[in-house]
Order: sequence, then C-alpha cells, then structure tokens
Amino acid sequence: MSNVIAINAAAKENIAAARATSDEMLLQSIAKGDRTAMHVLYSRHSVRVYRFVLRMVRDASMAEDLVSQVFLDVWRTASQFEGRSQVSTWLLSIARFKALTSMRQRKHEDIEQEDVLEIADDADTPEASLDRANTSAILRACIAKLSPAHREIINLVYYHEKSVEEAGQIIGIPQSTVKTRMFYARKQLAEMLKGAGVDSLAA
Repeated sequence: MSNVIAINAAAKENIAAARATSDEMLLQSIAKGDRTAMHVLYSRHSVRVYRFVLRMVRDASMAEDLVSQVFLDVWRTASQFEGRSQVSTWLLSIARFKALTSMRQRKHEDIEQEDVLEIADDADTPEASLDRANTSAILRACIAKLSPAHREIINLVYYHEKSVEEAGQIIGIPQSTVKTRMFYARKQLAEMLKGAGVDSLAA
C-alpha cells in the first residue's frame, strides 16, 4: 500500500513540475517520449487549437479529429521544433495546414455549406441587427461572409491575439501582406456591420 501511495505522490509531483514548465521545455521532454509532458501540452493548448480549426472548417466533429491529428503530429515531430516562434504559433501552423488539407478533400461539400450560410445570414438582418443581444451573432455572421484569407487574418489577430509577425509565420506570408489583408478585412467588416445596423462595431 505504501508503494502505491509513493507512486501516486511521485506522479503528482511529475505533473505539477510539468505544469510549471515552459512550452519549449515540454516539447524537449515530449521528443524524449515523456507522456506526462504531452498530456500537459495538450491540456494547455487543445482548446485554443480546437477553436482555431473550428472557425476554419465549421464542423465540430471534423475539428475534433483535426485536433487529435495535430497533437499526434506533435508527439511524432516534437524534436523538429526549432524555437523560431512560440510553441502556440507552431501548433496553429500545423493546425492550419491540416484544416486546409481537410477542406480541400471536402471542397464541394464546403461550397454547399457556404451557400446555405449565406442564405441563412441574409434572412435575419433588420430585426436581429436592432437587438443588442444579437450583436455577437451578427459579428460572427459578417466574419463568415469575408473571404477565407480575410476571415483567417481576423481569426488569428482578434480571436487568438496573434501579432502581425506571428500571423505571418502561421500563414506563411510576409508581414506586409498580413497588414494589407488586415486593412481590407477590417474595411469590409466595418461596411457589413454598418449595413447590419451595428455602427458602434464598424467604427
């Protein structure tokens, strides 16, 4: 019995130590096959990765599958992380690649879903836009109408609080391109929100 208690205590100490460890150090441990470090990294970042992927693919079950694939990749390739960016940026880069690949495989289905979303969004404009409780829903609907490139920038910068530099690293484009896309995305979003009667967010 005392052995079991000692083992449990040691396991708790390992988990506590891992939780106090930086992401970079966790990856070093994961590269050596440390499952506790993997568990902590997953706990720390899985929700963020899930939300990021969900906004791209718009399908909860697909997003869950992709999150599993992302962290399976992390387990296999942790040793390849070179520390040129934050670990969270690296994770979102992997997630983005997997989401885009998955969306290409389901291209026709995605186009049909987009058409349905466009119709649904247009159906509830005047009354819904006057109700302040629906402001966030209107904002989401407007963001959904942006082009994929502009939607992605808004998602990274506003929802995931990534800098222009980090967004460029995740997408694989120069910072100047990120800034240009941000400018046009915000401009289009402001016009759509104004059209929906949400002037305060359009400012």
